[in-house]
Amino acid sequence: MAGTNEKLLEIKNLKKHFNVGRKQTLKAVDGVSFEIYKGETFGLVGESGCGKSTAGRTIIRLYNATDGEVTFNGENVHGNKSRKQLKEFNRKMQIIFQDPYASLNPRMTVKDIIAEGIDIHGLAKSKQERLERVYELLETVGLNREHANRYPHEFSGGQRQRIGIARALAVDPDFIICDEPISALDVSIQAQVVNLLQKLQRERGLTYLFIAHDLSMVKHISDRVGVMYLGNMAEVASS
Repeated sequence: MAGTNEKLLEIKNLKKHFNVGRKQTLKAVDGVSFEIYKGETFGLVGESGCGKSTAGRTIIRLYNATDGEVTFNGENVHGNKSRKQLKEFNRKMQIIFQDPYASLNPRMTVKDIIAEGIDIHGLAKSKQERLERVYELLETVGLNREHANRYPHEFSGGQRQRIGIARALAVDPDFIICDEPISALDVSIQAQVVNLLQKLQRERGLTYLFIAHDLSMVKHISDRVGVMYLGNMAEVASS
């Protein structure tokens, strides 16, 4: 789905450095700039260790930026924010993680995993409404309502990633960072997950940052692609 010409996200000279020794600094992201338009999928590609996942996690504030700025819907993401502002930001921007095994709490039922965001943001007025929303989300991502009371270990990798997608959708976000969401899955399942993401984008008007190291898959799903190399953006071009 091609985007509009309205900027949703603007990244300017973003840096994320880690101290790895007493005098050593790992410059994981070192001055990256690009923008993402409403409704588009921006692919971020590069070999392992180039900084693409760190960039994604810094954009969504899982890491604090060392320098640079991230503007989302005209607001500075890394500026000082009240708890209320942070909460609203977290609702608008979600992330789907690479590893569907590690990103789901094994002690929680699928129902509670998906409803976590609904609870935090008070999006359901009653237990019944909460349950209905979970059922609806399960069906949206191609699972059944019978799955709601099961635990993550009872599912395949592809199904777990669908649960992760449902969890991200639960708070009705505008923008989703897909951090290598298919790299841990079998090739036969990868296409199903990508097709689901594209379908959801069409239906819900979502904007994606799709991070991967498989250029052919990124080319297939993205409107524009940025290539990262050693913490820098080597080029940005249409897919």
